[in-house]
Amino acid sequence: MKKYIANFEKYRFLLGELVKKDIKLKYRRSKLGIMWTLIEPILMAIVLTIVFSNLRGNKMHGFPVYLLAGRTLFQFFNTGTKAAARSIRSNSGMMRKVYIPKYMYPLGSVLSNFVTFLISMIVLVGACVIFKIQVTKYILLAPIPLFILMVMTFGMSMILATLEVFFRDVEYLWTVTTTLIMYCTAIFYVPEKMHSELLLVILKWNPVYGVIRNFRESIFYGKMLDAWSLGYSGTVAVLLTLIGVYLFYKKQDEFILYL
Repeated sequence: MKKYIANFEKYRFLLGELVKKDIKLKYRRSKLGIMWTLIEPILMAIVLTIVFSNLRGNKMHGFPVYLLAGRTLFQFFNTGTKAAARSIRSNSGMMRKVYIPKYMYPLGSVLSNFVTFLISMIVLVGACVIFKIQVTKYILLAPIPLFILMVMTFGMSMILATLEVFFRDVEYLWTVTTTLIMYCTAIFYVPEKMHSELLLVILKWNPVYGVIRNFRESIFYGKMLDAWSLGYSGTVAVLLTLIGVYLFYKKQDEFILYL
């Protein structure tokens, strides 16, 4: 363990540079640059609120906040895992020239997306103020589901980054999978209003929804975190990370043969 910690400390500066590079590349041809991190969720929240509040008859007070809380968290999971899945292949040229621990590439992709995610949270804070969402002491628990989500994203990213090297179709399969996960994460609707036992069962076993549910509990509802969702999503996050790290380290020496 001391060996790995020492190795991380040695290359920590390069990790920061990878994060900066990913953020710059993401917005390099955009006139507004990183401002899109704030503008995009605002525009999407407006469109989705109009569509889902009218078509589904949802008149919940502060519905845009409810929607934003779900969408911003899922968006981080979605973009973070997809970027990390491509990270080894897209940095193959650098891997041939300079030695950097290979795990730095998917980790850098996850962290760069987490930075932009935190910036986008400014929009959520503004929406809470505009719609007069009551702030309670439970808001202090909000970082817990966010940390679980980051760990979960990293674990899934390590698995995808490994598989993507050997099977290029993984990226496309994961796009389909995340679309399915999105509709099973209650981003646009309130589960209790759907009157579907099957849906409730699916949501119960969806770890991404467990994270979003607890974040909403602390921010939107002003309640204590749900113990089941907390324990289940946390366990899945740890398991994904253990599996991802093991798989990555087992296969990383073979990467160069397939790039």
